[in-house]
Amino acid sequence: MSLRSLGLAAAAIVFTFSSVAAQAADLRVDCEKRSSRSKASVDGNNLPDGSYRAVISSGGATARSAFQHTAGDEVEFDFDSRQADIAEGATPIPAGFIQDGRVRGWLVNGSGQRVTAVVTAICRVRR
Repeated sequence: MSLRSLGLAAAAIVFTFSSVAAQAADLRVDCEKRSSRSKASVDGNNLPDGSYRAVISSGGATARSAFQHTAGDEVEFDFDSRQADIAEGATPIPAGFIQDGRVRGWLVNGSGQRVTAVVTAICRVRR
């Protein structure tokens, strides 16, 4: 194989991997703990069209949202112990859900496969 051919092959490989990396799903997990409230959000983007659910865990507790279809390439999920937020569509969690000030979150597709990395968030603590 000539040096030029090797160079073209290497460029093709780099382009292919950078294209795949650009399409990888991104995930953001945020959380807040108060003495009488737990609150978390899981936001994914760069997702293929489809239905997803968010899963969060803290300590030994786990909560799962309902499935939601992408809007563009994004999905957003809220989890909350406050009744007003639950009435607006947040997935209910107990006020004491957040343990040790951390929440782990990830997305699952309609086939039940995890499609993102597990992201750990350190929660804001408010009084």
